[in-house]
Amino acid sequence: MKTVVIVEDQTAVREMIGQVVDSDPTLSVIAQTGDGNEAYEICLKQKPDLVILDLMLVGMSGAELMKKFSKQLPNSRVLVFSGYQTPVLVRELMQAGAHGYVEKTAALVELKKAIQTVAAGGNYFGPEVTKIVHQTLVNPVAAPAKSLESLTTREKEILTMVTLGHTNKEMSAKLNVSVKTVENHRANLMRKLD
Repeated sequence: MKTVVIVEDQTAVREMIGQVVDSDPTLSVIAQTGDGNEAYEICLKQKPDLVILDLMLVGMSGAELMKKFSKQLPNSRVLVFSGYQTPVLVRELMQAGAHGYVEKTAALVELKKAIQTVAAGGNYFGPEVTKIVHQTLVNPVAAPAKSLESLTTREKEILTMVTLGHTNKEMSAKLNVSVKTVENHRANLMRKLD
């Protein structure tokens, strides 16, 4: 039986993912958390076969976790399950070694298929993510500008949240940082992106 850790900050979504995993007799959920730092500790200790990972977490972000997992847990497979799929983020996570990426708008049937595919050693990318990858490969001019590469992981998260219309206060609560820190990141973004 393959072990699974679910890292998702929304309790209802986390429980729903757990039910999808539990419906497969070859998989077993060994831990669930909504905190990035806690997820890091759990995964280092448990070394799960599969991590189902959201990106916007309290503490350490999912993107930061992905980078650490690729170095420290090379045998753990990672399926990103997120509502955020900007070209910069998709590229960064694929380069960090994500084995799958499914949008939160996907049907449960698709989520189940993605979980089974990634747990079995394959790769699975949802239609929106596949579209982003295809557009980037077919039309490199539409690929993110060089200046985006200079952004830190946190700045990319802030940029994504800004484009989704989140306020500084909402970003502060979601990322577990002060409003002043969010404002500093936004100022850095404006400077780096002209």
